[in-house]
Amino acid sequence: MNIVITGTSSGIGRSLAEHLLARGHQVWGLARSDQAGFAQTHPEGFHSTRCDVADPHSVEAARDAIAAAWPHVDGLVACAGTHKAIGPAMGVPAADWCADVRANLDGTYLPIRAFAGLLRRTPRRAKIVCFSGGGATKARPGFSAYGVAKTAVVRLVETIAAEEADTALDINAIAPGAIPTPLTDAIIARGPEGVGQVEYDSAVRLKQAGAEALAKAIGLVDWLLSPASDGIRGRLIAAPWDPWQTLGNHATAIAGAADVYTLRRVLPEDRGLKF
Repeated sequence: MNIVITGTSSGIGRSLAEHLLARGHQVWGLARSDQAGFAQTHPEGFHSTRCDVADPHSVEAARDAIAAAWPHVDGLVACAGTHKAIGPAMGVPAADWCADVRANLDGTYLPIRAFAGLLRRTPRRAKIVCFSGGGATKARPGFSAYGVAKTAVVRLVETIAAEEADTALDINAIAPGAIPTPLTDAIIARGPEGVGQVEYDSAVRLKQAGAEALAKAIGLVDWLLSPASDGIRGRLIAAPWDPWQTLGNHATAIAGAADVYTLRRVLPEDRGLKF
């Protein structure tokens, strides 16, 4: 497969690129950092372009470079992300808050929009995998911008899946679970006084034991890129908790259940309450 991955200079993106290259795929990595060193160690399969995924002109330039080399793109994985605006929503700098939303939300939407044409040219079912994450399914104090953006990514995935219902495109979001990345290091660096004791302790534990969670997240992305997941679309799937390895056997049932693996409003009667 020809696969484009955003955020391949470090963290999950780099680990995912290494995994997919080992599986024999062609990978084109987009990141703001230079990746020439990594490309030299993978001369047969890895290509890279420096790109700010929150800048439409930068993304379109990267798209044009890839289109000149590849006749089509089979899969797009949008996993670039950041959370610099750490602290209470009412107190963090407004510029940092807005920058986080742009990096995580625009940085997902813009690559999807830019690579739609190349994805439509693939001779197989096209695959898009977007990263949701902490704060998307419940409030996460101290990380409002990150949580807001990741929640919006889920709704973006649902909306595109509905708009592309008659096309051979599967788009999904994943919750990777707690995985140590440079974002984890940023939390630890702020200390409990900057992020709260709960977040700090969680990051420290995560730093000590995260290999298994990373393997599950990479496995889920690999599965979503494969024919085994054909027909699964518009869903938020959690790598550590959901039985994703067998969901392909239930694609028809899942398609008919509008609220399965989605974010939905809960009514009082759903909890046996009467107001």
